[in-house]
Amino acid sequence: MKKVKMYTLSTCLWCKRTKQFFQDRNIPFEAVEYDKADEAEQERIMSEMRSKGCGGSFPFVCIGSDAVQGYDPDEFERLLGPGKNGK
Repeated sequence: MKKVKMYTLSTCLWCKRTKQFFQDRNIPFEAVEYDKADEAEQERIMSEMRSKGCGGSFPFVCIGSDAVQGYDPDEFERLLGPGKNGK
């Protein structure tokens, strides 16, 4: 299974929906809340996001070596591959 890592904001509805998407499908993920990280970690996160073509919007989800900006369940399912969408 591809590794899933996401950067979220603790108050963001779309970030919460993104986490729920993966929880509902029993797909393990690592989530880091950007707004609760210290300044050095925020700079590191933003640098990583920009290196993958993100303009700094949340949620930001890495599935394997691919990245998705925003809540996009169809793209999550496509990147996870067959049989990983809970259907």
